[in-house]
Amino acid sequence: MKILGGTSRVSVLTLRKALDEKVNNLSASDAAQFSNDLFTILTVLSSSVGVRRALTDNARDAAAKAELISNLFGSNISAAAQSLLATAASLRWSNPSELADAIEQIAVEAESVVADKNNELDKLEDQLFDFARVLVANRDLRQALNTAADSDAGRVLLLESVVKGKYATSTVNLLRRVVVLRRGRHIDATLAAYSHYVSVRRNRVVAHVRTAVALTPAQQQNLIAALGKAIGKTVHINVEVDPKVLGGISIRYGDEVIDGTVINRLAEASRALVG
Repeated sequence: MKILGGTSRVSVLTLRKALDEKVNNLSASDAAQFSNDLFTILTVLSSSVGVRRALTDNARDAAAKAELISNLFGSNISAAAQSLLATAASLRWSNPSELADAIEQIAVEAESVVADKNNELDKLEDQLFDFARVLVANRDLRQALNTAADSDAGRVLLLESVVKGKYATSTVNLLRRVVVLRRGRHIDATLAAYSHYVSVRRNRVVAHVRTAVALTPAQQQNLIAALGKAIGKTVHINVEVDPKVLGGISIRYGDEVIDGTVINRLAEASRALVG
């Protein structure tokens, strides 16, 4: 996942506060429309370097940027979404592409708000992880959803044939975006980014745990408590049982990896012998 520059990280915090002000009092359906509008903005920003540069040009005043936004989107998106984009354009970004990165995060967070309002936020988080495992287990599906030669509509139809009726509405909405708005990334990287943004919305860390055998509920709670104490945040774990682990446990959260698996220790021993 891309790490934003220092200036951009500060701007994202401001933009997230602006998002809260706009969506917290909306109904679930209105919040869903707002998220949809933000993804419409993201589509335009992702496809046009010129627009990104114009909106992040510090020499261009706010009125000129607001006029550009109005000319670009008109009645196609809500005034609230246009206002949020104007706020984003008023902030400073390390480079123009990071404006699009920020809008992507805010759009995913807005859909997370929808899931929360529908009491489905836990489902959203768990189902994004579940779909990542589906891709790992089904190479042909992963390749088909990654193929640029296929049309957006074709990829969405394929996705829906796999997940429709099984996942929450917000999960399906985000997965549709994942297969269409990859922005030059593989589907795995886009899915990982979306999962991270959902966890950011909850102000908690999601740790992906690989283990050779299933953990008991008590073991999971002990692991959650230990990780929470070490990280200093609330932790949610997604557990993947993988016989290839050969014993032990592997934990990944953010850019950190704690690998205590037998296979990793054997690899380390092998490297030490070669050294």
